[in-house]
Amino acid sequence: MMHEELMYWQALNSALDIEMAEDSSVFTLGEDVGLFGGTYRVTEGLYSKYGEARVRDTPISENSFTGLGVGAAMVGMRPVIEIMTVNFALLALDAIINMAAKIPFMSGGQYPMPLVVRMPGGVAKQLGAQHSQRLEHTLMNVPGLRIAVPVTPQDAYWQLSQAISSNAPIILLEHELLYFTKGLIDSSVERLPMHRALVRRKGRHITIISYSRHVLLCLQAAELLAKQGIDAEVIDLRSLSPIDWDTCVQSLEKTNRLLVVEEDCGFAGAGAEIVAQLTERCFYALDEPPIRVAGLDIPTPYNQALEATSIPQINDIVTAARQFRLPA
Repeated sequence: MMHEELMYWQALNSALDIEMAEDSSVFTLGEDVGLFGGTYRVTEGLYSKYGEARVRDTPISENSFTGLGVGAAMVGMRPVIEIMTVNFALLALDAIINMAAKIPFMSGGQYPMPLVVRMPGGVAKQLGAQHSQRLEHTLMNVPGLRIAVPVTPQDAYWQLSQAISSNAPIILLEHELLYFTKGLIDSSVERLPMHRALVRRKGRHITIISYSRHVLLCLQAAELLAKQGIDAEVIDLRSLSPIDWDTCVQSLEKTNRLLVVEEDCGFAGAGAEIVAQLTERCFYALDEPPIRVAGLDIPTPYNQALEATSIPQINDIVTAARQFRLPA
């Protein structure tokens, strides 16, 4: 029984190790997943334990090895694809969108798709415009895909394990700045459903909804707001497809004010969909128009100061929350 503090990458490594030990149909492939142990160490030690047949290094050919995973899933294997960064997933979108997401529907369910695609991404530290992208808006527009966005090591452990056991194609979006964060892993507690949102902080004045790394920033902002007399509830979506609307609605019916925070660009992004859906569902519960805090609609700058300015920071969240007119 595991009950220990692990880093985020170690939690993913443990989940993959356990699933590979229990099911010989689970294998992983991607660039540098074998001898090197993965770009962020997630496959470290698995090559020596399970061998080349189940921990496969591939050439730089994202669409080809993702397509290989699709084919393997069609014949009963459970592949876990690691795409080195989400930016390179643009080259694999044909396999992901046209094949993985559609084959179960087009085959009338004859071919389930137990495929997991793991993608590190987000704005890290001066990686430039081509290596700092957030593609959740692209993937959310693909019917048939499920998208998990774990922020804690516990969720990384749970959601990778659940994804491998699922018969649906699942994207795991892992923020690059989370790999070396630490958290407690307790395998004895009951697992939340993979798509279930979680209230990370209870509050009564404002509902702040976010996902991935920015949940941590929202929690820090909420503590600053509390010192100013503003009690914010923070919801971690944990999944972008499907989204757990019930948890969001329940919170909004209590606080009556909605703030959505995301690292991705505001235009046509996840936040736009969240605000639209919750305005439809909670229009008469809202006391004020929802507010969005999002990344700027520009390619991410390389310059460190400009890079920080291009995505929401803690002070931006605090400033946005203070725009609401709270009851005296």
